[in-house]
Amino acid sequence: MTIITKSEEETEKAGEKLVSGLVEGSIVALYGDLGAGKTAFVRGMARGLGIKCRVLSPTFTIVNEYEGDRELFHFDMYRLSGPDELFDIGWEDYLARGGICAVEWSERVEGAFNGDEIHVIIERTAAGSRKISISENTLSKGRSNADTCF
Repeated sequence: MTIITKSEEETEKAGEKLVSGLVEGSIVALYGDLGAGKTAFVRGMARGLGIKCRVLSPTFTIVNEYEGDRELFHFDMYRLSGPDELFDIGWEDYLARGGICAVEWSERVEGAFNGDEIHVIIERTAAGSRKISISENTLSKGRSNADTCF
Protein backbone atom coordinates (compact mmCIF):
# COMPACT_ATOMS: atom_id res chain seq x y z
CA MET A 1 0.00 0.00 0.00
CA THR A 2 1.18 3.53 -0.73
CA ILE A 3 0.27 6.72 1.09
CA ILE A 4 1.15 10.28 0.10
CA THR A 5 1.56 12.73 2.98
CA LYS A 6 1.90 16.47 2.54
CA SER A 7 3.12 17.43 6.01
CA GLU A 8 5.02 16.13 9.00
CA GLU A 9 1.71 15.81 10.84
CA GLU A 10 0.27 13.61 8.08
CA THR A 11 3.41 11.43 8.19
CA GLU A 12 2.96 11.07 11.95
CA LYS A 13 -0.72 10.18 11.43
CA ALA A 14 0.31 7.38 9.03
CA GLY A 15 2.57 5.92 11.75
CA GLU A 16 -0.24 6.22 14.29
CA LYS A 17 -2.61 4.31 12.03
CA LEU A 18 -0.07 1.57 11.35
CA VAL A 19 0.29 0.51 15.00
CA SER A 20 -3.40 -0.27 15.35
CA GLY A 21 -2.83 -3.36 13.21
CA LEU A 22 0.37 -4.58 14.86
CA VAL A 23 0.67 -7.39 17.37
CA GLU A 24 3.15 -7.65 20.23
CA GLY A 25 6.66 -8.29 18.98
CA SER A 26 6.10 -6.72 15.55
CA ILE A 27 9.12 -5.29 13.76
CA VAL A 28 8.68 -2.20 11.58
CA ALA A 29 11.69 -1.89 9.28
CA LEU A 30 12.04 1.73 8.12
CA TYR A 31 13.92 2.79 5.00
CA GLY A 32 14.57 6.28 3.66
CA ASP A 33 17.21 8.93 3.16
CA LEU A 34 18.25 11.45 5.80
CA GLY A 35 15.33 13.76 6.46
CA ALA A 36 12.81 11.51 4.71
CA GLY A 37 10.48 11.38 7.71
CA LYS A 38 11.36 8.11 9.45
CA THR A 39 11.45 9.64 12.93
CA ALA A 40 8.21 11.55 12.29
CA PHE A 41 6.59 8.23 11.33
CA VAL A 42 7.86 6.68 14.59
CA ARG A 43 6.52 9.66 16.57
CA GLY A 44 3.10 8.78 15.17
CA MET A 45 3.60 5.13 16.08
CA ALA A 46 4.39 6.22 19.62
CA ARG A 47 1.24 8.33 19.82
CA GLY A 48 -0.77 5.34 18.59
CA LEU A 49 0.74 3.25 21.39
CA GLY A 50 -0.32 5.77 24.04
CA ILE A 51 3.19 7.13 24.59
CA LYS A 52 3.07 10.70 25.86
CA CYS A 53 6.75 11.65 26.05
CA ARG A 54 8.82 13.32 23.34
CA VAL A 55 10.16 10.88 20.73
CA LEU A 56 13.63 11.66 19.37
CA SER A 57 15.90 9.86 16.95
CA PRO A 58 18.23 7.49 18.83
CA THR A 59 21.14 8.17 16.46
CA PHE A 60 23.76 8.31 19.22
CA THR A 61 22.15 5.97 21.74
CA ILE A 62 21.20 3.31 19.13
CA VAL A 63 17.89 2.54 20.89
CA ASN A 64 15.31 4.54 22.84
CA GLU A 65 12.71 2.74 24.93
CA TYR A 66 9.24 4.21 25.42
CA GLU A 67 6.43 2.96 27.65
CA GLY A 68 2.77 3.53 26.91
CA ASP A 69 -0.16 1.18 26.37
CA ARG A 70 2.49 -1.03 24.76
CA GLU A 71 6.29 -0.69 24.71
CA LEU A 72 8.06 0.83 21.73
CA PHE A 73 11.74 0.19 21.04
CA HIS A 74 13.04 2.78 18.56
CA PHE A 75 16.32 1.75 16.94
CA ASP A 76 18.58 3.81 14.68
CA MET A 77 21.05 1.60 12.84
CA TYR A 78 22.83 4.40 10.97
CA ARG A 79 26.06 3.96 12.92
CA LEU A 80 26.10 0.14 12.89
CA SER A 81 28.03 -1.81 10.29
CA GLY A 82 25.86 -4.93 10.29
CA PRO A 83 23.53 -7.30 12.11
CA ASP A 84 26.27 -8.68 14.38
CA GLU A 85 26.50 -5.31 16.13
CA LEU A 86 22.73 -5.31 16.63
CA PHE A 87 22.91 -8.69 18.34
CA ASP A 88 25.76 -7.33 20.50
CA ILE A 89 23.46 -4.63 21.92
CA GLY A 90 20.79 -7.16 22.89
CA TRP A 91 18.45 -7.34 19.87
CA GLU A 92 17.14 -10.76 20.93
CA ASP A 93 16.36 -9.44 24.42
CA TYR A 94 14.26 -6.63 22.94
CA LEU A 95 12.38 -9.11 20.75
CA ALA A 96 11.72 -11.34 23.76
CA ARG A 97 10.12 -8.43 25.65
CA GLY A 98 7.28 -8.36 23.12
CA GLY A 99 7.17 -4.63 22.41
CA ILE A 100 6.98 -3.04 18.99
CA CYS A 101 10.40 -2.54 17.38
CA ALA A 102 10.75 0.39 14.97
CA VAL A 103 14.09 0.17 13.16
CA GLU A 104 15.46 3.12 11.18
CA TRP A 105 18.16 2.40 8.59
CA SER A 106 17.03 -1.22 8.42
CA GLU A 107 19.08 -1.93 5.32
CA ARG A 108 22.16 -2.04 7.58
CA VAL A 109 20.84 -4.94 9.70
CA GLU A 110 18.45 -6.92 7.51
CA GLY A 111 20.24 -10.15 8.46
CA ALA A 112 18.87 -9.75 12.00
CA PHE A 113 15.24 -9.85 10.89
CA ASN A 114 13.20 -13.04 11.10
CA GLY A 115 11.14 -12.61 7.92
CA ASP A 116 7.88 -11.25 9.28
CA GLU A 117 8.68 -7.56 9.59
CA ILE A 118 6.65 -4.70 8.11
CA HIS A 119 8.63 -2.68 5.56
CA VAL A 120 8.04 1.08 5.49
CA ILE A 121 9.84 2.96 2.72
CA ILE A 122 9.62 6.75 2.94
CA GLU A 123 10.65 8.85 -0.04
CA ARG A 124 10.55 12.59 -0.61
CA THR A 125 8.83 13.60 -3.84
CA ALA A 126 9.69 16.51 -6.11
CA ALA A 127 6.56 18.28 -4.86
CA GLY A 128 7.84 18.17 -1.27
CA SER A 129 5.42 15.50 -0.09
CA ARG A 130 6.30 12.04 1.21
CA LYS A 131 5.53 8.76 -0.52
CA ILE A 132 5.17 6.05 2.13
CA SER A 133 5.10 2.46 0.91
CA ILE A 134 4.06 -0.12 3.49
CA SER A 135 4.27 -3.85 2.92
CA GLU A 136 4.74 -7.03 4.87
CA ASN A 137 7.78 -9.11 4.08
CA THR A 138 7.01 -11.77 1.48
CA LEU A 139 7.98 -14.36 4.09
CA SER A 140 5.38 -12.94 6.48
CA LYS A 141 3.65 -15.34 8.82
CA GLY A 142 0.54 -13.16 9.08
CA ARG A 143 1.43 -11.67 12.47
CA SER A 144 -0.09 -8.29 11.73
CA ASN A 145 -2.96 -6.57 10.07
CA ALA A 146 -0.90 -3.75 8.57
CA ASP A 147 -2.85 -3.63 5.31
CA THR A 148 -6.23 -3.35 7.02
CA CYS A 149 -5.47 -0.35 9.22
CA PHE A 150 -5.64 2.26 6.43
